[in-house]
Amino acid sequence: MRKSTYPILIVATVLAASCTQSGALSTPQPLTEKQSTMLTKALAGRVAGTPVDCVSDLGSVNFTRVSDNIMLYQSTGRTVYQNTLQYTCNGLSRDSDILVFDKFGSNYCKGDLVRLVDRTSGIAGGTCRLGAFVPYKRVNG
Repeated sequence: MRKSTYPILIVATVLAASCTQSGALSTPQPLTEKQSTMLTKALAGRVAGTPVDCVSDLGSVNFTRVSDNIMLYQSTGRTVYQNTLQYTCNGLSRDSDILVFDKFGSNYCKGDLVRLVDRTSGIAGGTCRLGAFVPYKRVNG
């Protein structure tokens, strides 16, 4: 390998390391009693459907953080979508950071990035990657 390629390899290694976070691929922690209750209440009376890769962001959008790896998505419709992130996103469940979505087009899709930004200081926190969206529809209606 020529001497001039070393700086490129060093930069590539640093960039690759900065894209991951501590515990990013770790096993998610079990839901706490409070988180489990929140999830059960939000999905009560609903039945899971076939997962979809994208959901629309048109209308009023609401993401609810359940844990460091589960979010619920609800738009103007009556369907609630559960999104289990592709890996644990440390700090997501604190619900104090602003969610900044890096998405392409007019949909939220599997693989889109969600960055956590401190509400007070503006300092960036963890980065999360959305998983598939599992629709939950009411049994009667």
